[in-house]
Amino acid sequence: MSDTVRGSTAHRALPVTTRRFGGMDLVRQSIRMTSRDWRAGELTMLLLALVLAVAALSSVGFLADRLHQGLERDARRMIAADFIVRADHPVDPQFAAQAKALGLKTASTAIFPSMINSTGTQPVSRLAAIKAVSPGYPLRGALRIAPAPGAADHPAQSIPPPGVVWVDQALLDALKVRVGDRVKVGGRDFMIGAVITRELDRGFSFVNFSPRLMLRADDVPSTGLVTYGSRVTYRLLVAGTDESVARFAQFAHERVDGGKMRGVALESLQDGQPQVRQTLDRASHFLTLVSLLTALLAAVAIAMAAHRYMRRHLDGCAAMRCLGASQSTLRALFTLEFVGLGLIGGALGVALGFLGHLALLTWLGSLIDVVLPYPTAWPALEGIAAGLVLLLGFALPPLLPLTRVPPVRVLRREWGEAGRTAWAAYALGIALFAALLIIAAGELKLGGIVAGGFAGGMLVFACIARLALWGAARVVRSERVNASIGWRYALASLERRSSASALQITALGIGLMCLLLIAMTRNDLVAGWRKSTPPDAPNEFIIDIQPDQRDAVTQYLSTHGVPGTVLAPMVRGRLTAINGKPVNPDSFKGDDAKRLVDREFNLSYTTELPDDNRLAAGTWYGDTTTPQISIEQGLAKLINVKPGDMLRFDVTGLQIDAPVTSVRKLDWGSFKVNFFVLMPPAALQDFPATFITSFHLPQEKQSTIDGLIAAYPNLTAIDTGPILAQVQRVLQQVIGAVQFLFAFTLAAGVLVLYAALAGTRDERMRESALLRALGASHRQVRAVQVAEFVAVGALAGLMAAAGAQAIGYVLATRVFEFYLSFNPWLLPAGIAAGIACAGVGGWLSLRHVLARPALQSLRDA
Repeated sequence: MSDTVRGSTAHRALPVTTRRFGGMDLVRQSIRMTSRDWRAGELTMLLLALVLAVAALSSVGFLADRLHQGLERDARRMIAADFIVRADHPVDPQFAAQAKALGLKTASTAIFPSMINSTGTQPVSRLAAIKAVSPGYPLRGALRIAPAPGAADHPAQSIPPPGVVWVDQALLDALKVRVGDRVKVGGRDFMIGAVITRELDRGFSFVNFSPRLMLRADDVPSTGLVTYGSRVTYRLLVAGTDESVARFAQFAHERVDGGKMRGVALESLQDGQPQVRQTLDRASHFLTLVSLLTALLAAVAIAMAAHRYMRRHLDGCAAMRCLGASQSTLRALFTLEFVGLGLIGGALGVALGFLGHLALLTWLGSLIDVVLPYPTAWPALEGIAAGLVLLLGFALPPLLPLTRVPPVRVLRREWGEAGRTAWAAYALGIALFAALLIIAAGELKLGGIVAGGFAGGMLVFACIARLALWGAARVVRSERVNASIGWRYALASLERRSSASALQITALGIGLMCLLLIAMTRNDLVAGWRKSTPPDAPNEFIIDIQPDQRDAVTQYLSTHGVPGTVLAPMVRGRLTAINGKPVNPDSFKGDDAKRLVDREFNLSYTTELPDDNRLAAGTWYGDTTTPQISIEQGLAKLINVKPGDMLRFDVTGLQIDAPVTSVRKLDWGSFKVNFFVLMPPAALQDFPATFITSFHLPQEKQSTIDGLIAAYPNLTAIDTGPILAQVQRVLQQVIGAVQFLFAFTLAAGVLVLYAALAGTRDERMRESALLRALGASHRQVRAVQVAEFVAVGALAGLMAAAGAQAIGYVLATRVFEFYLSFNPWLLPAGIAAGIACAGVGGWLSLRHVLARPALQSLRDA
């Protein structure tokens, strides 16, 4: 037989029985329990928090899944082939011969920069990235062209005809010409035949910042542009069956790696479109961070709601124990109830996450300029699994005391070992959730920082809360401190229920920390990204300035509205030894290190640390009379050097030996002139040098460059405006996506704050009613409540601000690679936010106590 325990709503939700449950009986009984708990409002908070967490994680998961599928599907089109042999000299014919022997299709390209001139009465010059292509290009995908700017485009059926070039619209605008006009390429005139609208394998190297001009490979000799010493990147494109391509790749690796061929690199499908991968990776970091913090907030809300659920069901479980229910029966009932709740919440969260990822795709817009395949089932399965981990890891551990509550609690209101078991069970939930964060992040660094910050915050916040409450209670009880009765009673009350109070302060602190961290993401971190590439970043580079032209070029630019231009010297040198040991590409394992060592470096000299550089190690050289080296951090890591190491450079046949005295962190996104290696002027100023400068030139003043090039034809102007505009568009799109996900985070934060404050609402109501029954006035009861909420909110806000600043700094420097300075306003803002949240939440939860008779409040409590 079964019956229902009399008492509060929470107690009535628990059915009891004196007989053993079978398998189906347990399921039916758990369904009845779930139904009654839902009608009583006991599960609303848990379900909402669970749905928000799964929605945030699955929305990013769906997006990542579709991007991954799209990149795999389009990899061949993104490199225009299945495999590529790239070299800084004409590709050895043995590669093409082997490809032909294997039945593979081949094509070739050659890319190099050159000035292009219009042929009108007032010629205009512009630097272009010239791409010479052979018949058959591209082997995969399609090049799209249009007959005029703005006209409908179509796939190109072949390469440009003889004597014809295809160009970007940017080159048309710069040269002030139209399709059908003629341009001068080297020593020959060509007709513009079409506008290039899409070139998937364009790449992201520095030369490709300039507008594209495409022509036939057999037209290049007539231009006279490619001679001995010309800087040209040659590519042999290969395509065919997977088996044949794999055999060719093995052959190529044996020749390049085993034969130690210098200046040759191999590209496969995994290397396709690195610029897309780089921008999407950074965007993914932002979006993943927001989703992880949303899940973190939801976990805290689930834990707090489950803790309150447990306290409200203790009496009912004690009655069930008296009527014969065993611990295993109670454990099975609660497990079934919450597994069912997890499946329902996970399914709802996945559905909301699917809609959310569609909104994210809309925000990212042109950044993802491909038609993506439909997502697989994995993000949905992972979302449901995440929901179960969250619920079982954070809801079931606090519920374990319900299965251990002694039957004597019906008479003596004792917990037995329940309270101690709850704290121990939280450790399991934190461990499970930390693993979930790392898995959801998809990388150890970001997931580890967030998970470590969460676990560390929980532990540190709990310890600080306990110590602070213990110390504050003793201070106000001291006879030397004249504290009001409100503060005395409030702090004594907090200390008396120290475990519950510490849990409340910790949850409130973690919730505020996440919200403050998200605010920093939207403000300081996003501002740092914007600052690294501001709208007025340099969009013009002038190179090959000769020493005798320095003053004239500076004066010209100043006269034409570009004052204060700084010209940086550039000396070519090759690294030949580290600590006396000769170096060559074979000395290093990484491909990037091999390429860097295999070419000359651009060295420069200065006496002052550039304003967009900062020291990561060592000290800036003070003595400028002796050779010293300040090296860029990335290069130092690649070639494994540190302050104190001796480097030797060969400059025009002369050797320079100098110690590394500092390592610099460069902001490459600033688009300012930067160098891998800096030395004092005394070390390099006697060597031949050219000068380089960068500056921001408004669109309406672009004619300034035409006049400068006309006056000094040896100069080369590089327009980075298009890529700068693309970076700005990416910024706006990613920021919009982060702000969209912030809605999930904000909703989860509200749940956390409500759950944290509601966790001890029953005790507060009982204490307030007792005070009124013992004769306390409304004013005195209100003073106690205000003091308690101010203490809780101030402590939680202080810890949240400190934690957000610490984790934000680690994220900025380790993940997003920004420099984040200390924000002095964050601490007072955190304290104010904590007091405001605690005060508003406390007033909302206890405002009815003072308006009702004390006896009625005691009965309801």
